[in-house]
Amino acid sequence: MTHNPVRYAVVGRGWRAQFFFKLAELMPERFAVTGVMTRSPEAAAEVAGRWRLPVTQDLDGLLRTGDPEYVITSVPWGVNPGLVEALCERGMPVLSETPPAPDLAGLRRLWEQVGKTGKVQVAEQYLLLPDHAARLAVLRGGAIGERTSAQVSSTHGYHAVSMLRGMLGVGMGPASVHARTFTAPLADPLTPAGWRDDATPRPATNTLATIDFGGPSGLYDFTDNQWWNPLRSRRIVVRGSLGELVDDRVVRLQGTRTFVESELRRRQTGRDLNLEGFDLDHIAFDGSVVYTNPYAGARLSDEEIAIATILQATGEWVRERGPAPYPLAQACQDHLISLAIDESARTGAVVEVGAEPWQA
Repeated sequence: MTHNPVRYAVVGRGWRAQFFFKLAELMPERFAVTGVMTRSPEAAAEVAGRWRLPVTQDLDGLLRTGDPEYVITSVPWGVNPGLVEALCERGMPVLSETPPAPDLAGLRRLWEQVGKTGKVQVAEQYLLLPDHAARLAVLRGGAIGERTSAQVSSTHGYHAVSMLRGMLGVGMGPASVHARTFTAPLADPLTPAGWRDDATPRPATNTLATIDFGGPSGLYDFTDNQWWNPLRSRRIVVRGSLGELVDDRVVRLQGTRTFVESELRRRQTGRDLNLEGFDLDHIAFDGSVVYTNPYAGARLSDEEIAIATILQATGEWVRERGPAPYPLAQACQDHLISLAIDESARTGAVVEVGAEPWQA
């Protein structure tokens, strides 16, 4: 257990920022919030009262408080690029909210301003979710041979694109995108605001897109409010030259006439008569552990584990003890393809994703 916690400051105080506050409160031996910047006195009072954190209303004051190792920007898309630029000008490493800029022009400008500094990571945590991290370990281990296609029906936009590229192991080359939308009635009983207590079907848009990565291909499938709606499940499919992974099941060829099926199995404590406390212990595949919960004992949700992982990884990167977890260039590429999906869905045309400066 570390006794040298990663120190970060946070700009913002919305629901996303509160994950960063909560993790530091739960695990002070690992994480420390040095300060928070908000624009309004009301927000400052809320953060100081609920989280007992030092609050400032200007950037220089934030950087003078508590000696942060990096700053998290958890602010609206339109505000984020200017804030990232201001922090880089001050020489401060940044963990930026996703996406780093709202549109292609914003991505290009942000890269021009800060790309070569090497100081910007982006808080993209989906492939760090325990189940996805375990799947990725199995895929990288070669269980299904060469990865040729992937299907993601789980989350939206740049998040889903990062999953597709990560599961396939493709780089930042050209891509061809073709998308369509379909509208159908769907009950929507649960939203971020809570239960509706209304089962009336409402029009819901389903976006389907194929992405040709110049060999490997991806299928993007997202329905409005799929994150919250329990009537739409998640689906992950990765196909390879020797088999395929479908959610937690893997089938592959061994030898010339033998097909083997295996499952990813979670060891979740606290169930039935297990008295270890409710927590994720590990995920195993074919008798070998492929993922171990690095925060066992903290009783975190999978989302919290993933967020804690990128906070820790960013700290290790800043301390020059680990690789960059999700550099700005990767984030720009994933959002570039996400924007192409939106454009193709709107126009019905195939959109070609070409060369951009961050690809170099």
